[in-house]
Amino acid sequence: MCMIYLLAGAFGSVVKAIGGVDATIYWGLQVIPESLMIPGFFFLAALISTAIGTSMGTISALAPIALGLSSAGGLDKTLVFGALVGGAMFGDNLSFISDTTIAATRSQGASMRDKFRVNFAISLPAAVLTMILLYFTVKSGTAVPVNSAELYKALPYAVVLILALLGMNVFLVLMLGIVLAGALGLFFADYTVLRLGQDIYAGFKEMQEIFLLSMVMGGLGQMMKEQGGIQTLKSLLKKMQFRNARLEKMWSEFSIALSVSLANFAVANNTVAIIITGDLAREVSKAEGVPPARSASILDIYSCVVQGVIPYGAQILLASQMAKISPMDLAGSIHYCYLLGALTFVSMVWRSRRTT
Repeated sequence: MCMIYLLAGAFGSVVKAIGGVDATIYWGLQVIPESLMIPGFFFLAALISTAIGTSMGTISALAPIALGLSSAGGLDKTLVFGALVGGAMFGDNLSFISDTTIAATRSQGASMRDKFRVNFAISLPAAVLTMILLYFTVKSGTAVPVNSAELYKALPYAVVLILALLGMNVFLVLMLGIVLAGALGLFFADYTVLRLGQDIYAGFKEMQEIFLLSMVMGGLGQMMKEQGGIQTLKSLLKKMQFRNARLEKMWSEFSIALSVSLANFAVANNTVAIIITGDLAREVSKAEGVPPARSASILDIYSCVVQGVIPYGAQILLASQMAKISPMDLAGSIHYCYLLGALTFVSMVWRSRRTT
């Protein structure tokens, strides 16, 4: 995870130096109307993240473009990056190749197809509502004039996105992107090998803070796990389950959501949170007759909801660092995650009433 931060910083720095960001912004503004810029960016992030199965890879690839578009289009930077993180979490939750999907389905004994069908029925309305909300909340600002730019300078972004969509490892994708951007600069622009090294170093340096913070958070999460903090959480939820048995399926589904949410708040890693609480969720779902696909969906949804909004999570830390905005401000603008959590809770209430 920490290496992704460094490579993402280096890629963004080199591409910006050769004029790739300006080229992407210029051609993007020629094609997409300003009113659809942020909803369109959410859709693009969701599509890419679903295809590649990683929110971090999506944010790494699209953050430099988001930064440029927000500046050139006079758009609210917090809204643009909120749309980016929200779209990235859409795919992180739904993708067949996402580690959260794999962890959730395996822990609950559900098929990926069944889990996708149940999950998609909730995620799609949340995504549509998010795009509508973003459309009506876009406020025009003072646009920064953008000069015309050669299309080839945007090639590193195109290659990174295509390789990511093909399923290539995000480390390799970013390294190839850095090499390609450097080669284009050396052949077509006033660029040198020395400048390339300096830009890579500058990109690493920009990510130093988030690199160290992520290591500390990872260590704290592991310490909590080793010292029995997560086991205490499991015991507490089991006691609550028996005390509230009257609520039957609604409480059983809510306890699954609560357990994975609390675990995610503690460890700041949605995949780890699913692995930690998977056994408990399976016990609860079997006892109350919750279908495996349903319990897997709830696990995956709420782990991604919490991961997408905690200001110390990897996704918000990466996006806020690249955007130079406060993680707390960005956390309040991830509209998709809030809507997804709310709609899932509504589905729990509706399902419990229908079955009683």
